[in-house]
Amino acid sequence: MTAKSGIPYKTYLTEDQMPTAWYNVRADMKTKPAPLLNPQTRQPCTAEELSHVFCDELVKQELDNTNRFIEIPQEIRDFYRMYRPSPLVRAYFLEKALGTPAHIYYKFEGNNTSGSHKLNSAIAQAYYAKKQGLKGVTTETGAGQWGTALSMACSFFGLDCQVFMVKCSYEQKPFRREVMRTYGANVTPSPSDTTNVGRQILKEHPGTTGSLGCAISEAVEAAVTQEGYRYVLGSVLSQVLLHQSIIGLETQKALENLGVKPDVIIGCAGGGSNLGGLISPFMGEKLRGEADYRFIAVEPASCPSLTRGRYVYDYCDTGRVCPLAKMYTLGADFIPSANHAGGLRYHGMSSVLSELYDEKLMEARSVIQTEVFEAARYFARVEGILPAPESSHAIRVAIDEANRCTREGKAENIVFGLTGTGYFDMVAYQKFNDNQMSDYVPTDKDLEAGFSKLP
Repeated sequence: MTAKSGIPYKTYLTEDQMPTAWYNVRADMKTKPAPLLNPQTRQPCTAEELSHVFCDELVKQELDNTNRFIEIPQEIRDFYRMYRPSPLVRAYFLEKALGTPAHIYYKFEGNNTSGSHKLNSAIAQAYYAKKQGLKGVTTETGAGQWGTALSMACSFFGLDCQVFMVKCSYEQKPFRREVMRTYGANVTPSPSDTTNVGRQILKEHPGTTGSLGCAISEAVEAAVTQEGYRYVLGSVLSQVLLHQSIIGLETQKALENLGVKPDVIIGCAGGGSNLGGLISPFMGEKLRGEADYRFIAVEPASCPSLTRGRYVYDYCDTGRVCPLAKMYTLGADFIPSANHAGGLRYHGMSSVLSELYDEKLMEARSVIQTEVFEAARYFARVEGILPAPESSHAIRVAIDEANRCTREGKAENIVFGLTGTGYFDMVAYQKFNDNQMSDYVPTDKDLEAGFSKLP
């Protein structure tokens, strides 16, 4: 279906236009992300050290700052064909409802069983684990999208999958938990009493609802204490942003086919996988001086790592067993409030995105929970898709930017990432619809507690 402007409602790539290699934005960065540090020696982590935790091939990708493109193995490309290319959608109904001169596009990543973009990296990491001959993998999950995606990928390759799910999400999203179990995953609420670090966290923070930092610590401990297991991560790491560049590469080609140049590109930001994947190819153009764009990272006001965090080395996990990363962080001890965007409740941000933000190559905004759900409900009513709470952060700012275009009389092209669907997030929508949802914004004193223990 095509509107009067000649731009179709949905745009797909043809088979021969599908990306055959991931794009590595680090190759075009003049200042590379700071290296991961060994928590004991405080020296840059070696490939050998990282290989005790991660799969060998993923370690190579994590440390690769020079190769611009890394080939996607045929087996992964074949799996991608089951749900990729994902559509680039022109939000005509949203534009009409807003009465804006702006043109709004969204890249929809919810058209697979996992319900989100996470499957793009999950299948890659499971593939490399299987290729290495491992028995299984361990991981953490916040809202559950990553755990769901990884359980699917592990099932496909016949790997054991052990998931530590942030406790508040484990309780709020039982159906997503059951999808993981249906695909064969073992799901444990975190922090738990099944690991040493989990027991220590429960002792120090009794009654805690958990955080991604807690769950990471438990998953890493589980991996290194079991023969034939490795830890895999759904966000933050450079290897994950690499795999997720499939989103941006498809978006870039689809817009090129339409003859459209974006002015503003928006993504929700928790650890950075979706945002980094969406903007990487466009950021590459900016870094090479070929084009210019505005990039906006949107995070919850309850966990504002970019907008209120500090750019320093910090532990990636609450239990302090992982390497240190230089990133915008609220401190590894920061436990966010139990908001309903579980995938955005991480204390830090990808080192790649942190460096780009520090160089002022992208912007960041924080938004409160009720305003996010107002945007989610509005979008659902006019565009017909119930968005995930995480994705709705990007929707909120996309609407704000469209309204700015209305005030300024500008017909800008706005692109945002719709990372997934919200059909397993109905407890959150119920709270919002019943006017029982609150907005928590940490005070400076709250944040100082986390900053005080930075290494």
